Amino acid sequence: MAALRKHVPAAVAAGLTVAALAGAVPAAAGADADAEVSRVVVATTDEQAAERVNRALRTHGAARVQPLKVVNGFAADVPASYVPSLRRLPGVRSVTVDSRLRLMSTEPGLDVGNPGSLAAISRIVNADRAWEAGVTGQGVDVALIDSGISPVQGLTSGNVVNGPDLSFESQSPALTRLDTFGHGTHMASIIAGRDAVASGAAYAADTASYKGIAPDSRIVSVKVADHSGATDVSQVIAGIDWVVQHRRDNGLNIRVMNLSFGTDSTQWYRIDPLSFAVENAWRKGIAVVVAGGNNGRDTGSLANPAQDPYVIAVGASDSNGTKNVLDDTVPAFSSRGSSTRYVDVVAPGVSVHGLRNPGSAIDQQFPSARSGERFFKGTGTSQAAAVVSGSAALLLSRYPSLTPDQVKKHLMDTATPFDGAGVRGRGQGVVNVRRAVATAPPSQYASAQTWGAGTGTGSLEASRGSYHVGDSTSQLTGEIDIFGNAFDSAAWAAATSSGNAWSGGTWNGAAWSGNAWSSDDWTGNAWSGAAWSGNAWSGNAWSDESWAGHAWSGASWTGAAWSGSAWSGAAWSGAAWSGASWTGASWLGSAWSSSSWE
Repeated sequence: MAALRKHVPAAVAAGLTVAALAGAVPAAAGADADAEVSRVVVATTDEQAAERVNRALRTHGAARVQPLKVVNGFAADVPASYVPSLRRLPGVRSVTVDSRLRLMSTEPGLDVGNPGSLAAISRIVNADRAWEAGVTGQGVDVALIDSGISPVQGLTSGNVVNGPDLSFESQSPALTRLDTFGHGTHMASIIAGRDAVASGAAYAADTASYKGIAPDSRIVSVKVADHSGATDVSQVIAGIDWVVQHRRDNGLNIRVMNLSFGTDSTQWYRIDPLSFAVENAWRKGIAVVVAGGNNGRDTGSLANPAQDPYVIAVGASDSNGTKNVLDDTVPAFSSRGSSTRYVDVVAPGVSVHGLRNPGSAIDQQFPSARSGERFFKGTGTSQAAAVVSGSAALLLSRYPSLTPDQVKKHLMDTATPFDGAGVRGRGQGVVNVRRAVATAPPSQYASAQTWGAGTGTGSLEASRGSYHVGDSTSQLTGEIDIFGNAFDSAAWAAATSSGNAWSGGTWNGAAWSGNAWSSDDWTGNAWSGAAWSGNAWSGNAWSDESWAGHAWSGASWTGAAWSGSAWSGAAWSGAAWSGASWTGASWLGSAWSSSSWE
């Protein structure tokens, strides 16, 4: 129970469970959220409060009202739209909504009834309704700038293409392109995981196989992080530039980019190089989806580059164990941004069951986050961004001529708002794929966003914020990339704008990767690699004082000598890798009310 809800009602403490008290009542087929019925357990403070609640329940059309003296309350069937009001009644201690009863899959560990499962999340954002109409992401490629993807079941059905490995592990043949960290595999599975059992409209009726939000879309993986999550902003920018230049290569159709990543930089977006890189991708026709950050209200700004107003900035929502989004809340970790820039939309981001990557760093560090043999629970705006990337792929599959501006506006206009958070926390609400796909975008969407355009001429070091890669004695700082080459932001901005930041496998004056597609990979289609020269790491090649004097060897490129602890917790992994972190008694009480946080 604790993994399904933020708080534990008195009925549970007394040894009862909601499911044991009464069965869930499913909504009629095709019903909208405000027509759904929820089975709830209401706990009150005393008998007088219980009597008031009893009268209110019957006034609002509750059915099957069952007294529960152990909690001074009731179990009842109520209109789902009434649940938020019920929670606000005087004397009400808690209102717990029962999860809908779902059959367990025949696949061990595939619990489609768990609120964090992709099956449940697909119902929350109504992706399953898009599948019923035959919209499954076909024809759309999603670029994933992350820690790579490993060939686990669900990501070996022709739904992954491996782009270049720009991480420190690219120089180790045993690690090239593989996800030793575990984050990229998790994101890829949420976006486009597919067990290759069903296809097309049949996905909606299939309860036996794993499916991401857009199961017929395809992931183009660009690996930039190693086993600890370590990466430099220069690697991320190089990865974004590669996607822009190669978005139509070899039959690709990259229309969406997922960046479940962010730094704590406060550099103005109009000069920041990382923000400019995503803006450039946006202008080239790629809808960029970025995690808003996991700092709650601590910083007063979204992570970089979610701070850029052009991209789709995503926050996390908590479904509280129900399909109906009207009782959703925004967890405390999800960044609220500022009054002038906050998240555009939210999506489920608490205890999301993506595919597990056995032996990866997070799999070993957080065994409690495993769910069966195949799945792994992740919490954060990283997961929420992946849900929205899949949603964008579905929308573009239905309306392929949409521009990124139109994609953003349509997802915002068709999202479902809720009362459990203010606009800074929830943006326009939870994405609603059924509504987005079923509603043709109006003609006025032709107008573009009119924010001030970036220049990219600011500081690479400022883009990093407080996050730096390094060895055991020093960190990479200053206006240089991982090879020690000077980063001229103005020259780079001009090159990326004109589409020639990459020349073959060379970026910013150094060979980062190969320069052609090959077939020597588990996907059967991968971008070739290249050997990095150890000479760049020695002596005066490093212009920044913190690197000077180090005799770097080629072995440094394998990644074993590199650390990135700041990245693993703040930029990549989300707020937690176990749902237990967001449950329990610490969430009870008025101190955690939405009014306190919004």
